[in-house]
Amino acid sequence: MAKVIPLNTRKVVKKRTKKFSRHHCDKFYKLKDNWRKPRGIDNPVRRRFRGNRLMPSVGYGSDKKTKYYMRNGFKRVLVHNIRELEVLMMQHRIYAAEIAHGVSSKKRVAIQNRAEQLNIKVTNGKAKLKTEETA
Repeated sequence: MAKVIPLNTRKVVKKRTKKFSRHHCDKFYKLKDNWRKPRGIDNPVRRRFRGNRLMPSVGYGSDKKTKYYMRNGFKRVLVHNIRELEVLMMQHRIYAAEIAHGVSSKKRVAIQNRAEQLNIKVTNGKAKLKTEETA
């Protein structure tokens, strides 16, 4: 099959790829990494002191035309079976399939083969597949 070329040729710019982590999440085990806005009166992160963590703000948002796009120009769609894959048949230049984590290796092979027939890009097609080496 020919390589799938995305319809979106506009350059996708991600202003920040690292997650914003919570203040003191590295200091205390009980604090998870998930972002929470600091609200203390003396908090250096809230006061935006130099050398402290960055806080999320509206300026980190993506361009409206390229929002939700991956760097390769496709949007990601989670697929659990072949029927969900066939929904992408007419939009194969916009959406790329991503096989869900819980799908078995046997079904992954079937999904991968069907995606090849329909000319749909699969982002994690080689995951969980064991290769047999012939000696």
